[in-house]
Amino acid sequence: MGKIVKPLPVKLIVGLITKNPTLFQKVQEVLSKKFGKIDFVSPVFDFNKTDYYEKEMGKDLKRLFLSFQNLIPAQRLVKIKIFTNRIEKRLSKNSSLRSINIDPGYISLSKLVLATTKNFAHRIYVGHGIFEEITLYFKEATFQPGDWTYPDYRSRDHVALFNEIRQKYYQQIEKKYGLSQLYRCV
Repeated sequence: MGKIVKPLPVKLIVGLITKNPTLFQKVQEVLSKKFGKIDFVSPVFDFNKTDYYEKEMGKDLKRLFLSFQNLIPAQRLVKIKIFTNRIEKRLSKNSSLRSINIDPGYISLSKLVLATTKNFAHRIYVGHGIFEEITLYFKEATFQPGDWTYPDYRSRDHVALFNEIRQKYYQQIEKKYGLSQLYRCV
């Protein structure tokens, strides 16, 4: 029988998609007030690997990723997703269409997990209407996509930045808990 141990905290990440890049700064301010200092901001990417959000948000969408210095318990992701959904609704200006998509998740040493309100075969229900999925897994010194991984998360540029965020996380865990505890993250 395995011994039950409290898992180490994880690194909060957030992906943003919008047609109006000025919303990136506004959302960053709201998120940093709630979750603390942002320690990584990606370049702005064209969101052009799928047209999934086109009907709702229009064409020429942009994508940005953030990570936060403060580590969180993994189970907190449910409440974070509910919070980010409220921000989306508030910024949609009383329209049924979103002006920004906010996707929270986390990085551990072994995986990148995203929260969603949509069920599917590869997603696990975690409560309060929220599902989670392992979007990328870490193998052979880099993140790897699964069959279900979103097209933009598969891209070389995105995988490279998630590897960079993972390295920040590794250093935080090593500094706070020591090398002997890193086995608990993989």
